[in-house]
Amino acid sequence: MRGLTVVVAEPAPERLRAALTLAMANAALGGRARVFCQGPAVALLTPPVTAPHDIDHIAAGLPTLAEMIEEGFGLGVELIACQSGLHLTCVDASMLDPRIGFGGPVSLLQTLDEDRLLIA
Repeated sequence: MRGLTVVVAEPAPERLRAALTLAMANAALGGRARVFCQGPAVALLTPPVTAPHDIDHIAAGLPTLAEMIEEGFGLGVELIACQSGLHLTCVDASMLDPRIGFGGPVSLLQTLDEDRLLIA
């Protein structure tokens, strides 16, 4: 199974939710799965993680964005915060979940291997 790397470049919670959904599906099928939050999207990873439509997802019996992140970690999905995005959003790395990795576009591409690359 080929890996999947999804880049989220906008601070839109539903884009992160979509990226996590695809990454989790790929991980469940046995492939490597990574979500790279680039630029302002890093702010989505800052606790407490919430999304405007979480209430709709709860009503439909679906997980919140924070629960999806936790489930993703459980499936082995890697979350990567862009180092430039940390500076851009004034987020200190120590504020984020310690399971979140850090990198930039160069390191992401260097480690892409045979992954499919999607932009969400």
